[in-house]
Amino acid sequence: MIRLILWRLVQIAVTAAILSFCAFMLIALMPGDPIDLAIAGDPRLTSEDAARLRALHGLDQPVTARYLAWAWAVLHGNFGHSRLFAQPVATLLGPALLSSLALLGLALVLAVVSGVGLGALAALRPRAAPLVQGLALLAQAVPSFWLGILLIILFAVQLGWLPAGGEGGWRFLVLPVATLAFAHLASYARHAASALSVAMAEPHIRTARAQGAGEGRIVWRHALPNAGVPLLTIAALDAGSLVSGALITETIFARPGMGKLIYDAVMGNDFNLALLALLVVAVVTMLATLAADLAQRWLDPRIV
Repeated sequence: MIRLILWRLVQIAVTAAILSFCAFMLIALMPGDPIDLAIAGDPRLTSEDAARLRALHGLDQPVTARYLAWAWAVLHGNFGHSRLFAQPVATLLGPALLSSLALLGLALVLAVVSGVGLGALAALRPRAAPLVQGLALLAQAVPSFWLGILLIILFAVQLGWLPAGGEGGWRFLVLPVATLAFAHLASYARHAASALSVAMAEPHIRTARAQGAGEGRIVWRHALPNAGVPLLTIAALDAGSLVSGALITETIFARPGMGKLIYDAVMGNDFNLALLALLVVAVVTMLATLAADLAQRWLDPRIV
């Protein structure tokens, strides 16, 4: 197990390095640079000023040399400054990542618990299967921005029970968590229903029934661990996609998370912040996949 973890960490490091290189090169190919933006914003800057600034920031160097200098600084903990926010990038990434993890972690747990519960209901009660499938289809079809707006109108405007947006205590998390969880509930419900239906037909399930075990114990103790392997894979992929994909939800509910930070950095031509934020999202996705692989091996030791 330790060898597997070390090997996967090496793979994560290599993948992050390749991804950062490709993203840096793509950004370098975009027209304009921070000095061009500074000149556009201040007509008093001359061409001599521009050349001096480019030399000061190393923008007159080849792209490969600039990437190596940037990567060396990042490896030593120097993430640079954000041109858009006029702050160190590290002070922006930390709070944004924690805010997104708090929101998305709760949404992921709620989606998994609700989806698996509905899937178990469909597997155990065939008559309820059409209802579960209909709810899953509705969750997949409803746009998250539309659902978020409806929740704000109902619970914040009409009833006044919850705040419409912002960041604070648990009350500020209820509506965005519900919005994200409902959007991701469908895949867990469908996969759980399918996997549990197959698992409930296994011979050891019939043996457990013959020994007098209750249906609840059979599902949660015997069938669900076997059906949990594909669900963990979906959860690992969702963990990464949610970090960067919650842009719409974070924008609707005015939460300063990673999705909104990446959007602001790209739209504001803050290339350093955008590059590091994308790299953080990629690393989070790969670490979540590693955690899912370890959990799969714990559930099913036969997986090599």
